[in-house]
Amino acid sequence: MKESIRGIDHIGITVPDIDAATDFLRAALGAELIYESVGLNDESPDEEAQQKTLRLTPGTVVQAVRMLKLHHCPGIELFQMRGPSQREPQRANDYGLQHFAVYCDDINAALDRFASAGGDVFTQPQPLGFPTEKGAGNAFCYGRAPWGTIIEFITTPSPMPYEQQTPLRRWKP
Repeated sequence: MKESIRGIDHIGITVPDIDAATDFLRAALGAELIYESVGLNDESPDEEAQQKTLRLTPGTVVQAVRMLKLHHCPGIELFQMRGPSQREPQRANDYGLQHFAVYCDDINAALDRFASAGGDVFTQPQPLGFPTEKGAGNAFCYGRAPWGTIIEFITTPSPMPYEQQTPLRRWKP
């Protein structure tokens, strides 16, 4: 049977200010704007259809939608919405998508760029700690974007021990 899933196409992130988020992702991760599906000055898409499609809280208005790209990665679709029951972003211990990770050839340079753009870097890069991932130079670090999304930076220049146990491999750009 032919596999029907090829990979992640994009991730969606709702942000409070789409212009600020776009500027941050450009500066912090080198993102590029591909297109704008809904502009800030456009009429909001059909609210009833959006509520059905995305299961939005009634009364939520989609104000803007943009698709950005990172080099060698899935896209990032940004949404700016206003609604009656918006909450702060999740923390890692909450249910649901808690972070996304970007692969780095030079993790220190990537973290410097992220911090210079206004991101909050949680720690210095740490060695990957799970026994299945350890290896010389294999490291990670988490940070938070200005609107609260958690982003992991990861580098794995060395083979990982799990590779001795299975022919399957993690995706690597």
